[in-house]
Amino acid sequence: MKCGKIIGVGNTATVYEWEEGRVLKLFYEGYPKKSVEKEFYNAMAIKNMNFAKPKVYEIISCKERMGIIYDRVEGESLLDWVMKTGDVQGCAAYMAKLHKAMLQNRISNVPNYKEFLKSHIPKEPSVDLNKEEVLQRIDKLPDGNALCHGDFHPGNILISNGHTVVIDFMNLCHGDFLYDVARTVFLVEYTPVPVELDHREVLLGFKKILADLYLMQMNVTREMIQDYLSVIITVRKGECPNEELDIR
Repeated sequence: MKCGKIIGVGNTATVYEWEEGRVLKLFYEGYPKKSVEKEFYNAMAIKNMNFAKPKVYEIISCKERMGIIYDRVEGESLLDWVMKTGDVQGCAAYMAKLHKAMLQNRISNVPNYKEFLKSHIPKEPSVDLNKEEVLQRIDKLPDGNALCHGDFHPGNILISNGHTVVIDFMNLCHGDFLYDVARTVFLVEYTPVPVELDHREVLLGFKKILADLYLMQMNVTREMIQDYLSVIITVRKGECPNEELDIR
């Protein structure tokens, strides 16, 4: 089949219409085959779990690029929704309700979250980074078998008529649920807002507010996630070397 019209563009792939009710997430040329296979495997691992997500079908090749067939999900991103409505409280409530449903699931056949953290410890030595100390800090964190999304934020949630769906399963892992809560707070509050984004100043103004409201909805305090958050911030230098974190 030929790809249909473009319905979404992301950092790693373009999403096209496919046959009725389905879409093709077509990764960019040169995107690692292992990474595509990892996302497909992750999506298959959670296929029958009880939370809202698009169903996955198969990996295909199209125009010398690899792609994954998913169910089509109607709606806009929760990020676009909150930018349009200004309803930060509602955004936090939508996030927490969906995240709680996901975190209730148990899984073991995806990587441990500690493996993800350890794999991103910066390899270049620096005066403020002791690799052995970071490894010890990671090892001291609790284990667990809760399903963690690893990239749960409003840009990876779609909303339509009050119903939300989570997408993007590349960083799926298992661990203590507080890790995934901390990761969401980090992504919402500390990662930079692209300069070219519309309404950038508005978004900058409510990042911490959204993180605080989300934590309240999750019944989690900042003290409960502090150890996770500090490690996440430390290893982010290895995950995204050129990123300037918004830490105030």
